Amino acid sequence: MAESKAPWCPVTATVEVIGGRWKPTILYHLKDRPRRFNELRRLVPGITQRMLTLQLRALEEDGIVSRAVHNTVPPHVEYSFTKKGCTLGPILDAMEEWGDAHRPRKRGRT
Repeated sequence: MAESKAPWCPVTATVEVIGGRWKPTILYHLKDRPRRFNELRRLVPGITQRMLTLQLRALEEDGIVSRAVHNTVPPHVEYSFTKKGCTLGPILDAMEEWGDAHRPRKRGRT
């Protein structure tokens, strides 16, 4: 029996890079300016330090985010969009507009 291969889908390719529970929120907060690690942690409620580290590493591996270590005492790390990451701006803007226009009802309310 021949193995059927699903056709390539550009939406799936995009979701593989920026999808998930945390990445869209992280990207939203990096969209306008670089952020320090602890600043991102405060801006993304509910994320653990470990999960934020993993998500930022994945975004860095995909070329979306860059990590800059500043030689200060104490040293600080700053994350920002790469040139490739900046191309996500219109997608994030559209998601923000859609979210504002179609704000979901609070869960648990009838």
